[in-house]
Amino acid sequence: MSQIISFSADKDFAAIFDNLIQKSGYTNRSRFIRDAALFFAEIQQKGDLMDMDDKAIVEGHLVVHYQHGAEQKLMVTRTDSVEVAAYHHSSRLGHSCHLCVDVIHVKGDAVNVRAVFEQLKNTHNVDKVVFVSAPMREEDCC
Repeated sequence: MSQIISFSADKDFAAIFDNLIQKSGYTNRSRFIRDAALFFAEIQQKGDLMDMDDKAIVEGHLVVHYQHGAEQKLMVTRTDSVEVAAYHHSSRLGHSCHLCVDVIHVKGDAVNVRAVFEQLKNTHNVDKVVFVSAPMREEDCC
């Protein structure tokens, strides 16, 4: 069930608020505020992958964009330090016949996930690597 939550803002912020929502791709103020609050809380509590405590358990997705080669294959599954729950590969992404993307669902100590991130980032033909952390949960879902 929905609950109404309101907040006050100064005139300057109120004047740009709807534009900020629109530029962020939202059409609904409530969803924008919800997502912004969750994102802010997560960054404040967990921080960025590169700034997390080495022993913090992190879970999320490594998104890897790369140019495929004749023998190009990203190997992440052969590690004892990071659990790989799923690995998805798409080739010929978009209009490029050479661009591939791999999405790897990982879980492990922050230090180990960072090591895999750095390894992928320094792999030949890799253009971009991004870590998207899974949403925080106060309690287990199951």
